[in-house]
Amino acid sequence: MSFSFRRFGAVLYKEFIQMRRDRITFGMMIGLPLIQLFLFGFAINADPRHLPTLVEMGDNGPLTRAVIAGMQQSGYFDFRGQVSGVAAGEDALRRGAANFVVVIPPDFERDVVRGRAPEILIAADASDPSAVGGAASALSGIVAVAIRETLTGPLAGGSASPPFSVVLHRQYNPEGKTSTNIVPGLLAIILSMTMVMITAVAIVKESERGTMEMLIATPVRPFEVMLGKILPYVFVGYVQTIVFILAARAVFNVPFDGSWWAFFIGFNLFIVVNLALGFLISTAARNQMQAMQLSFFTILPSILLSGFMFPFAGMPGWAQFIGQAVPATHFLRVIRMVMLKGGDVADVAAECGALVLILVVISAAAMHRYRQTLD
Repeated sequence: MSFSFRRFGAVLYKEFIQMRRDRITFGMMIGLPLIQLFLFGFAINADPRHLPTLVEMGDNGPLTRAVIAGMQQSGYFDFRGQVSGVAAGEDALRRGAANFVVVIPPDFERDVVRGRAPEILIAADASDPSAVGGAASALSGIVAVAIRETLTGPLAGGSASPPFSVVLHRQYNPEGKTSTNIVPGLLAIILSMTMVMITAVAIVKESERGTMEMLIATPVRPFEVMLGKILPYVFVGYVQTIVFILAARAVFNVPFDGSWWAFFIGFNLFIVVNLALGFLISTAARNQMQAMQLSFFTILPSILLSGFMFPFAGMPGWAQFIGQAVPATHFLRVIRMVMLKGGDVADVAAECGALVLILVVISAAAMHRYRQTLD
């Protein structure tokens, strides 16, 4: 049989009609490339700048001000205020309120003049090594400029050694190991991928097989259906988490210095949030392919806007605003706080509260869209 352009055109026309009817797939084809373009083009920053910084001012002379001004002008440090005492600085680093705390020792300028070579201490939250690297490399240049513009005579660098030094103290990951930062965050990404996709596909599969009609015909309430569908997969999340923690300890030697209760509360909330999100996706998807596409649609923000790959504080303001609505953002803070910084329940209370709020919103939307009657 010879090739017929008429038959070929009929099939081609039919496929375009089918594509137009499948609005979710058509939207994914247009929307996904645009989202990737904007996320990778604007939100992703491999050289983060304007990182929140606090300062403990033990001295406030011209040289001190020159060093602070040089750090500010470098673009890496964004000074947000002052702290008093070591404990306040440590607390700011643990809570994530600052990436750096600059400590100017008392009588700093007097010691410089007397040739005692004092040290400026910069305590850095090195749980994310990529946030520290660029700022650390800029410090030597900042010091050189401050000396050149402020000091005169022999103090300006005529001697073999500089009149003062800057010491960078990396906390929570002193060796700067990437695995110490990445491995805890991977748990959030793995749970996001599996919990959302498993729930969405499983529920849509029941609709395709017709078994959902039997549920709809019963007096089961929407919340009861959602709860019954979600809870079995909570145990799947438990198994994944246990295997992950054991492997992280045995293979990568990732510490676990904090409270198990804080971790238990945080990861249970995170699992339930993702399962509820999967349930919400299932109410919009008509088939398993759409469910997988929509699930994948939620994975990109979890990876790119949560602080998993790039420092959250280094992203643009609008990206941080969107990232606050991503559940993985808050769970990443919980797990890094607990595993790397020795956090307890009080330390993760704010992030757990954010997860609860996201859970309420997603659950309300899912129950609103759930239909007790078939079209």
